[in-house]
Amino acid sequence: MAKDFAKKIEKKKDGKKSDKKAELKNVEVKVFDQNGKSTSTFDAPGEIFGLNWNADLVHQVVQSMRSSARKSVAHTKSRADVSGGGKKPWAQKGTGRARHGSTRSPIWVGGGVAHGPRNDKNYDRKINKKMKVKAIYTILSQKLRDGEVLFLNSLTLSTPKTKDARVALTKLGSIEGFEMLSKRRNNAALIAVPTLDANVKLGFQNMGNLEVMEVRNINPLALLQYKYVVMTTPEEIVKTLSSKMN
Repeated sequence: MAKDFAKKIEKKKDGKKSDKKAELKNVEVKVFDQNGKSTSTFDAPGEIFGLNWNADLVHQVVQSMRSSARKSVAHTKSRADVSGGGKKPWAQKGTGRARHGSTRSPIWVGGGVAHGPRNDKNYDRKINKKMKVKAIYTILSQKLRDGEVLFLNSLTLSTPKTKDARVALTKLGSIEGFEMLSKRRNNAALIAVPTLDANVKLGFQNMGNLEVMEVRNINPLALLQYKYVVMTTPEEIVKTLSSKMN
């Protein structure tokens, strides 16, 4: 009986491993040039672009990042911070009135605030590095399945002008499935580049509907903020993303 039970467990384990390997198969994607024409294909690694959606993980990481970025501004003074009130208002006994020790008590007008917000409150939440990276991979995987990730072989501008950047964006909007890339007014695209080019940065920085970011700085909040993700030079992008887990 014990041997049969052990065999069943081994079979289950083997089945889980095989399912996991099947989920992590490479995904073949098209690579375009900045004129909107398909040039080649690329095998996107399954460890980055083939993960299943994990809402709990993404929610935990995003909430932790937002909480850590929160600044405690609201501040009230307690009775210890309010000036005055050193003298006892009246004698403890014999006046017929309630006993009081200070006019800066929270129940007095002009007194301190009891249990009010304080600016020394710490909202930081710890995020494990592997959790944060796994959330990035999970979001990228889901966006790729939804057809919201565009791979480019390169992205260059001859001059750092918004006019040239808008022309390039219009050409990318001609790609099937990415028509809203050049029409969407808010949070259109996050352009991830291996290294930041001065012309590309200056050319796109006046457009309020997108952001150019080095791939090493990509985070879950930025990925969720924008609808599309445009990745240039896929081989270098994948290399940098893979190194995040090390």
